[in-house]
Amino acid sequence: MASNGQAEKVAEVEENVGDNGDTVTPWDVQSKSDKGIDYDKLIERFGCQRISDDLIQRIEKVIGQPVHPLLKRGIFFSHRDLEFILAQKEAGKPFYLYTGRGPSSESMHLGHLIPFVFTKWLQDAFDVPLVIQLTDDEKFLWKNLTIKETMKLAKENAKDIIACGFDLNKTFIFSNFRYIGQSPEFYQNIQLVAKNVTFNQAKGCFGFTESDSIGKIHFPSIEAAPSFSSSFPFIFGEDSNIPCLIPCAIDQDPFFRMTRDVAPRVGLHKPALIHSVFFPALQGAQSKMSASDETSAIFLTDTPEQIRTKITKYAFSGGQSTAEAQREKGANCEIDVTYQYLRFFYDDDEKLQEIKKDYTSGKLLTGELKKILIEHLQKMVADIQERRKKVTDETVDEFMKPRPLSYKY
Repeated sequence: MASNGQAEKVAEVEENVGDNGDTVTPWDVQSKSDKGIDYDKLIERFGCQRISDDLIQRIEKVIGQPVHPLLKRGIFFSHRDLEFILAQKEAGKPFYLYTGRGPSSESMHLGHLIPFVFTKWLQDAFDVPLVIQLTDDEKFLWKNLTIKETMKLAKENAKDIIACGFDLNKTFIFSNFRYIGQSPEFYQNIQLVAKNVTFNQAKGCFGFTESDSIGKIHFPSIEAAPSFSSSFPFIFGEDSNIPCLIPCAIDQDPFFRMTRDVAPRVGLHKPALIHSVFFPALQGAQSKMSASDETSAIFLTDTPEQIRTKITKYAFSGGQSTAEAQREKGANCEIDVTYQYLRFFYDDDEKLQEIKKDYTSGKLLTGELKKILIEHLQKMVADIQERRKKVTDETVDEFMKPRPLSYKY
């Protein structure tokens, strides 16, 4: 029988395009369906597990409180080794959180916000330390940006992230361009991964071609290194081997399938993961949300009027072409972007169910639904903007300073 490491290694070299035409890589997500990616088939392709009701109940028992709506509603829907992380907590043993952001624009959009909102909740619910990697080096390699530009964007994105409310005493944010040169332990773990992944494996996992730069081919080992606690000796100690949990969108999974194959061969814990679905572009699940397309997303810098205009003009509707037809036939919430955005950001479960019932039955019209979303997002974004005003360059420097973190087990 194949070991866990061997099984996951086979999964790495699968095709990046599924039988249904869905393409999912860390740099390209496309679907031919109005409903977007087929997540059941994606789970089967990637070899991860769907989060069950029993597992949600176990989480609630461990943390002593209800789970976040993003988990309850199936937006964070699949995992790798989440049971192991819960067992660590139940046994009073440590783990930490690791997530990241690739800074390609001065402002994050709502889709970028999802993993940080959920990670903030995980940090509070489990009372654990967190490391956040800003992959400015990745954006230099993939985008038409200079090193200085990507480093500047990393600092601006750090301000957006800090505005989500992360605890300075429990959070270390780092940019690859700034941190790698300061940490021999981090660089050593990068090389440990790089030595144990062949070009054929990287090619199969990420779709690299012979025309890709060697920088791109080597980059996955840099994203893998924060999975190992010894990369942060000032937090965990040089010889530590503390497991981590990585909240991320499922397109990032290939990085960590690769990492999970390497980890047991070098005597380190495999990272555990909890995956989210993709946040749809305003134009619908078939469209790609892009930081370079202002009309595809709501940005954290948008004014109330810009939010109103974007939702009114561009949010794809699952409703009917006329009010009369809508009253008669109702709407399709599965493809309606306005309703889907409410699923991500509207906390009141009872009210959301009422909205869905009324919109599906035709009692609620598309314009009325959009009004609910507009008002909710205007307040949410304004609150983030107000918090961000208080985040100075000095605040960012404090979060990025290598230092011990305050936490208990």
